[in-house]
Amino acid sequence: MKGYIEIKKEICKECHLCISVCNRDCIVPSTEYNLKGYHPVSFNDNGKCNGCSLCAIICPEVAIEVYRD
Repeated sequence: MKGYIEIKKEICKECHLCISVCNRDCIVPSTEYNLKGYHPVSFNDNGKCNGCSLCAIICPEVAIEVYRD
C-alpha cells in the first residue's frame, strides 16, 4: 500500500518529532520559513511512504494528514 502525507506548513513548529519516527526518510527539514518564523518539515515523495500514520500521531500541532492509495 502506498501512502502520502500533507503538511500544514503554517501550523508546523519545527519540532522534528515526525522525522524521528519516520523510518522511511519520507519527511525532511526544509529551508523555507512559515509566517511564525519556523522551518516547517516537507514530505519527501521517495515512493517509500506506506501511510503508517506515525508522523501524524506524534505531531503535537496536528499539522500532518495521512492518505493511502
